[in-house]
Amino acid sequence: MYTASTQVRVRYAETDQMAFVYYGNYATYYEVARVEALRQLGFDYAQMEAQGVMMPVLDLHSNFLKPAKYDELLTIEVSVPKLPSVKMLFEYKITNEQNELLNSGSTTLVFLNMANNKPVRAPESLLSIMKPYYA
Repeated sequence: MYTASTQVRVRYAETDQMAFVYYGNYATYYEVARVEALRQLGFDYAQMEAQGVMMPVLDLHSNFLKPAKYDELLTIEVSVPKLPSVKMLFEYKITNEQNELLNSGSTTLVFLNMANNKPVRAPESLLSIMKPYYA
């Protein structure tokens, strides 16, 4: 299984009146972690799009366990539990500096041909990089 992590510091603009991270911002944190995980693999998302394949989000689940607060340094761990096919599942855990689990969630993305908006298999360039993690 492939796992990566990245860190994000909570900005004031991401908080609500209670000084907690506004719930809608967790989707952004998931995206940051997802893009960084692919970058750490050596996969070029922009190149995949230039070749006519995009990855829109099909579904998103989020569990809010404890609030994240302004100026906290969050660690977002993302895992890909199985080798992608037409879809790619990402699972997330967000912890604070005390290693408290604040949020967990998942997103499923689908590979789409940009010319006709029809599902396609994951690009071979991505599969070849990921296969060693699932041997």
